[in-house]
Amino acid sequence: MKGFGAIAAAVLGVLALVLVGGYFALKRPDIPYATLDAKYANAQSKWLDLGDGVSMHYRIEGAPEGRTLLLVHGFSASLHTWEPWAAILGAKYRIVSLDLPGHGLTRTPPGFSPSPENYADLVESAAQKLGLGKVVLAGNSMGGGIAWQMALRHPARLDGIVLVDAAGWPDPRVDPQNTPVVFKLLASPFWGPLIRDLDASALTAQGLRASFVDQTKVTPAMIARYVELSRAPEHRTVLLEITSGRAARNPATPELMAKIAVPTLVMHGEGDNLIPVESGKRFAETIPGAKLVLYPNVGHVPQEEIPDQSAADLDAWVSALPPSVQGAPLAEAAAAEKKKLDGVY
Repeated sequence: MKGFGAIAAAVLGVLALVLVGGYFALKRPDIPYATLDAKYANAQSKWLDLGDGVSMHYRIEGAPEGRTLLLVHGFSASLHTWEPWAAILGAKYRIVSLDLPGHGLTRTPPGFSPSPENYADLVESAAQKLGLGKVVLAGNSMGGGIAWQMALRHPARLDGIVLVDAAGWPDPRVDPQNTPVVFKLLASPFWGPLIRDLDASALTAQGLRASFVDQTKVTPAMIARYVELSRAPEHRTVLLEITSGRAARNPATPELMAKIAVPTLVMHGEGDNLIPVESGKRFAETIPGAKLVLYPNVGHVPQEEIPDQSAADLDAWVSALPPSVQGAPLAEAAAAEKKKLDGVY
């Protein structure tokens, strides 16, 4: 029996070494911002100091005198998701896209709190510092959640919002009593950081393919971009906090949506596997005067999967809006909004 115990101990030791060796083989270090900038920035890329260690990567493209479209990407994405729209709409509109903290090429400090409210306030701060005036704000997925937060927190900034497969409503498909093991592990203070540092290429590829009905749109270059940008310093920590559910969230409710008083366009792919089309319908039903456009056989990112059609629909809707009124009242209205926020939430 002693001999058997020794053999068992030896086998367990070998298995432990294999597991430890496998972990270190899959562990990936951060990629310096300078390396990522050289690959993913372009001639329009600039950075804006927003204080507290946040230096936001943004691009301003298109027609300088055109109406301003401000574009906010979704979870784990970057401003690159808007490149098809920028190319199509740039002849008519001024296109401003940005990377949220924890994403893209935006420098992100340790301890950053990625709540939708924090993100909305940072987008407002960026718009103010860039002197954008009033904008039409379009957001995809998590960015759509930020867009409707902006409509509640900073409506004077907005000529309208566009919710593209927007986040916000609790997903009826999720059973809190049956949370997948991977999310329980991510929420663990021990396992979460370990998983965070492993090679995410396979999971990223799987997630991207789930985002498109036409999976030929998911290229090796797209997968590499998502993986590499996630490895910027502090980005994986922010993404983990959002994925694990530790980031504070303020879900959409009919009562909150009824308070939105800016023109709203809701765009949603009927084949969205990540945020069900019912969410888009609920936004359209509960936001006063909202217009709904649904796309059959389209997934989570219409701006990439059907850029021509989705851009044309956006252009038609924006063209029908009243002329944008710019000027000093923005600052006065913003101050009044700040006082009312406690009454909204």
